[in-house]
Amino acid sequence: MSGVEDIRAPGDIERRSFEIIDSEVSEPRPFQGVEWQVARRMIHTTADFEILSLLRFHPQACEAGLAALASGCLLITDTDMARCGIPKRRMEPLGCTVRCLMADAETAVLARDRGTTKARAAVDLAVERLAPAVWVIGNAPTALLRLLEHIDSGRARPALVVGMPVGFVNAAESKELLLAQERVPYVTLRGRKGGSALAASVINALAEAVLRG
Repeated sequence: MSGVEDIRAPGDIERRSFEIIDSEVSEPRPFQGVEWQVARRMIHTTADFEILSLLRFHPQACEAGLAALASGCLLITDTDMARCGIPKRRMEPLGCTVRCLMADAETAVLARDRGTTKARAAVDLAVERLAPAVWVIGNAPTALLRLLEHIDSGRARPALVVGMPVGFVNAAESKELLLAQERVPYVTLRGRKGGSALAASVINALAEAVLRG
């Protein structure tokens, strides 16, 4: 077929996709080094170049994320979709574990007893029982807002927060609050855009950087 590239292997498709992204974002790029690797994978996930104008990194975000992953950390996601988007083939060689507590029976009990949402209860449970090093929030603004409350009170001090809730109610606002805090490193996306796949793509890019050494 005219104009169609004959590329079939998954690895070749990914490499060609990155080549196209690199060619369409001229130098000097808005991000360099590992930050560009993260940004490029986010574009690869969405085919949305507007990400470049919305993406924000805390100055220590990549350094902190790489160190946490290299140490075999625990990651908590706010959705099973985000958890599934971070494959074991990247996490197991690093000794990392990814968990989502949304479907846990204990989360449902805690939400009922406290009269709150499961997303908020899952954050409480993770803070109280697990103390994860990395948080990956791509869906629920309520989860990010609750995590920020724990950070402000000193109950949580994660190595990195990937905060990218998507939507129209408190999504943009929760991310602005993440940007305003100074206690923990973050990667976030200003405005309404975000999602589980995007949040997971940040971790995948960082994991690939660690695995490549």
